Amino acid sequence: MVIKVFLASSSGSTAIKKKQQDVLGFLEALKVDYAPLDIACNEDNRMWMRENVPVEKKPTNGIPLPPQIFNEESYCGDYETFFDAKEDNAVYAFLGLPPPPGSKKAPVKEEEAQEEVDDEEAKGEDDQPVSEEEEELRQLEEEEEEVTEESEQEEEDE
Repeated sequence: MVIKVFLASSSGSTAIKKKQQDVLGFLEALKVDYAPLDIACNEDNRMWMRENVPVEKKPTNGIPLPPQIFNEESYCGDYETFFDAKEDNAVYAFLGLPPPPGSKKAPVKEEEAQEEVDDEEAKGEDDQPVSEEEEELRQLEEEEEEVTEESEQEEEDE
């Protein structure tokens, strides 16, 4: 599988140039096979890219800007979705590629399950989430009650 990155070699926008460099540099660092396809010099590339970006992913003017990323014929996303995947350490999933052998797989399901348990434990009597501060205050109040009860018990014993 080859990742296709549609870019513009002669873009006048520095923002587009930086985004293209970011995508290509990151793919090179990961040693992902990719093919840079220039839409500025090749009308076929430009037309193919425009026709294959899903309608819901196109900007309001209808013309998607580079870089646009595909896995063969399958649309992966634009720079923003690539950047989000990069931030989430999910670039291989974004590209539709299996992670390389020996890579650490993120235990997403376990983390989500643990967060749910933590959320359940952090609920008060009315099933509303309790903040850490509220939890600390509750514990302090319980400790005060215990100390007060112990003091009263000692007074009664005397």
